[in-house]
This record gives sequence, C-alpha cells and structure tokens, in this order.
Amino acid sequence: MDDSLDSSRHHDHVLIIEDDERLAHLTREYLEANEFQVDLEYDGARAVERILDEQPDMVILDLMLPGEDGLSICRRVRAHYAGPILMLTARTDDMDQVLGLEMGADDYVPKPVQPRVLLARMRALLRRADALDAASGATRLNFGDLLIDSATREAWLNDERIDLTSAEFDLLWLLAGNAGRVLTREEIFSQLRGIKYDGQDRSIDVRVSRIRPKIGDDPNQPHRIKTVRSKGYLFVKDS
Repeated sequence: MDDSLDSSRHHDHVLIIEDDERLAHLTREYLEANEFQVDLEYDGARAVERILDEQPDMVILDLMLPGEDGLSICRRVRAHYAGPILMLTARTDDMDQVLGLEMGADDYVPKPVQPRVLLARMRALLRRADALDAASGATRLNFGDLLIDSATREAWLNDERIDLTSAEFDLLWLLAGNAGRVLTREEIFSQLRGIKYDGQDRSIDVRVSRIRPKIGDDPNQPHRIKTVRSKGYLFVKDS
C-alpha cells in the first residue's frame, strides 16, 4: 500500500490521546510523514476539553488512560464533536469493542498498532462521508416524518433534530439511500469501512440498534430498519 496520502486529504488535524508517550511520538512521526497535522495529549483528564476546544478532524483515543478512560471521554464529547473517533484497545475482549462503539466511537484498532493498518483505517473514516455523498445524486431523503440531509449531515424526526454520531449518520444514509433493497453486511462493510466483513464484527449491528430508537423504530419490532436473517438489513420505504 502506498503510504502517500491523497492530496485532497492533506493536513487533516488529528489529536492523539495516548498515555504511552513513546507510542504517541512514533505514531505522530509516521502520520506527519503522511501529511497529517498531529497533536498529542497524554492525560485523559484533559482530553474532553481539548477535543471540544480544538475540534480536530479526527481523534485517536486510547481506551485505558490516566485521569479518565476512553469510553467516558467518548461518551462525553459525542454530542458536541462530529468528527470520527478511532479507538485503540490493548484488549481483544469483544465487549470492549462493542462498548466503544456504543459510546460513539467510529472504529477501533487493537494494540500493538500496525502503522499501515492505522493509516488505512484513518483514510477510510476521513473519506467515508465524501464517498457516500458522491455515490448518491440526492442530498436529501424524505420518508414521511423522517428527513435525512447529507449536505448538512443531519436527520430530523417530526421536525426535531436527531442526535447521531458521524458513523451512525453514514450508516443511516447508506441504508436509506438504498431503501427497498436488502444490503448485506458485506456490502455495508465495503461501503463504510473499505474492508471485507470477517463474519464476526458486530459494529454494524451495534449501530443499527442505536439508530432504531432515534428514528422512532421499535427495537423489538422494527418497522423502518428490518433485519433480514442471514443476510443483512432492509430500510423500508413506506412504513
């Protein structure tokens, strides 16, 4: 994989929140060599203020931090920070990954971090919204009391703005843009993350479960986003 970054994405501002100073500095050097602007924070207690004040293009957030852990930080900033959050975890416990996604993380990378893998995941997150918008000529989708606007990256239910994370909006837009057609998990992963579905990753399922109540769907008997057993998800045009 070529480590050079597309010129359209040069100089994205990334805030790395990581208490391992050696790892943080090595990661910064690698990303700066690939045209990112990188700042570091080692203390979880200062992370929330820095994210909200600086509003970086992306946050790379360690799960285990002194002062405040990554899950708590993610949960606290999500209502006021729309950029992607990439979580780092030294543990392979599936629940850690699910909890991170439920708190609003967009993706996760296990430690030890492979720089090229990290870069690929970052590229996918930063380009995802542009790719989704370019794939559809429409900028606004209307389904009765539900309005989804890709230009503003906002959704409204009964004229009230829905609080969605960046990853949740992208998934909702993808599903709604293909209303009436079953999207397999393989298709969703390819569109949203640029990687193949490994058959075990639960991140899409977690996001669907979070989106449903936000758009007025009954989690037990969903009428808008239906699960199609052994296949994927169907966004119903008229529910």
